[in-house]
Amino acid sequence: MRLILIILLVLLLIGSFPVWPYSASWGYYPTGGLGLVLVIVVVVLLVG
Repeated sequence: MRLILIILLVLLLIGSFPVWPYSASWGYYPTGGLGLVLVIVVVVLLVG
């Protein structure tokens, strides 16, 4: 289960980089969403 979460987080991190011209106006929205998901995963792992 942890391996799946790590792979999913890595794929989300790669997908959040604004490398395409149309995504230049997105700002920090994709990375902020990924940060929120990462915080939730860390809290869930620490709680149990």
